[in-house]
Amino acid sequence: MTQKDRGTTNRPSFAWIRATPARFIAFGFGSGALYPGPGTWGTLLAWLIWWPIGPHLNDWFVAIFLLLAFIAGCWVCQRAGQELGVPDHSGMNWDEAVAFWLVLWLIPDSLVSQFLGFAFFRFFDIVKPAPVSYFDQRFQGGFGVMLDDIIAALYTLLVMAVLVRLEIL
Repeated sequence: MTQKDRGTTNRPSFAWIRATPARFIAFGFGSGALYPGPGTWGTLLAWLIWWPIGPHLNDWFVAIFLLLAFIAGCWVCQRAGQELGVPDHSGMNWDEAVAFWLVLWLIPDSLVSQFLGFAFFRFFDIVKPAPVSYFDQRFQGGFGVMLDDIIAALYTLLVMAVLVRLEIL
């Protein structure tokens, strides 16, 4: 498979995904096996995990957790991509989870804000406007898998900040 193949023709089984901790994490605790839209499923899982506990977490804890989750994501996505022979398989959705947790941490804590954050994040992650597309193509391996979603999260945070500033949220 080529570098550009995002995994639409090579769907690993759930048994393959759960065989190692790296695969299981890279594939969002198995949510990456759900089709269509494994990235959306991973983002939904991140939201589901965040919803009951996120608002109660200390900011320092969240910041350190996100940094460690990003670093771990670089490693697990690199490893799973190598094992699959597809460096940025669409089922690897830990990158969406980590990036969306960043969004959820920094936006207002309301269901409306979280829903809009979800919609904007999925839009930017799917459409990949410049420079997201530039970084998606330029950086390979686990770091590249993680980086383009963080940039999509930054776009989302910018839009959400404008909505807050305009007192829409």
